[in-house]
Amino acid sequence: MSKRFSIKERLRSFTFAFAGLKALLLEEHNAYLHVAATFLVVSLGFYFRLAPIEWVAIIICIGMVFALELVNTSIEALADHVTPEKHDNIKNVKDLAAGAVLVAAIISVVVALLIFIPKILA
Repeated sequence: MSKRFSIKERLRSFTFAFAGLKALLLEEHNAYLHVAATFLVVSLGFYFRLAPIEWVAIIICIGMVFALELVNTSIEALADHVTPEKHDNIKNVKDLAAGAVLVAAIISVVVALLIFIPKILA
């Protein structure tokens, strides 16, 4: 039997999610790079008047990078809490999570180049 939550309780749960976003933006230096890149790409998008499908691609890429950065930060924080000592297995897990962010960032750059290079050259 599932427990029913009131709308107030459901809305309150968003405060935890926003606290996570705040922590990411205030405490993670990589988040500053993501914010700067987001500002640049969105500004270029308005300047070049992107088509709706191009905006969809840009927004998905931005969301993917930020979501994976949140997951990576969570994994690192949990791993550091569990064992502050260096362990090969923990290092591997942290490296894999960081690699996921890197893959998303590289894909995002490729998407941005595919969208913006033709517009810049035109």
